[in-house]
Amino acid sequence: MAVARDWLRVTGRSVLAPEELEVVVEVPRGGFIKRTDAGDIDYISPFPCPFNYGSVPDTRSGDGDRLDAIVLGPARARGSRLRCRVVAVVRFTDAGQDDPKYVCAQHVASERELARVEQFFARYSWLKGLLNRLRGKRGATRYAGLERLASAQAMVKP
Repeated sequence: MAVARDWLRVTGRSVLAPEELEVVVEVPRGGFIKRTDAGDIDYISPFPCPFNYGSVPDTRSGDGDRLDAIVLGPARARGSRLRCRVVAVVRFTDAGQDDPKYVCAQHVASERELARVEQFFARYSWLKGLLNRLRGKRGATRYAGLERLASAQAMVKP
């Protein structure tokens, strides 16, 4: 199993990430419910997810879960496996643990789509922090920005 650090290496302000990866969709675009691998409800969002939210098989992030990935574009069914280009990385800390998220697309991503990702995580970090406190988890939960990958700049349209 790969550890997130094997996939995502942060050096100063630059991020090195694979150009492409496989993502398993866990929450389809427009969905409200995130489930565990066993099918139990992990999280119910008060607002619909504006993109497909999933994970990268055979990886682990700082929080112990698989490395998260967002897939821009139309809704995909829960459990779908997609091969996508990585266009950006969300810098996120969850209960004091490094928890980055790949932003992926099978099309040319627009600045508007990436702005929606930024807006979502600005709100989500506050709600996730509240949920963590209710669950007794300690440590900061924060969104620290969206980093567009240098190799993906040509794949982002204004």
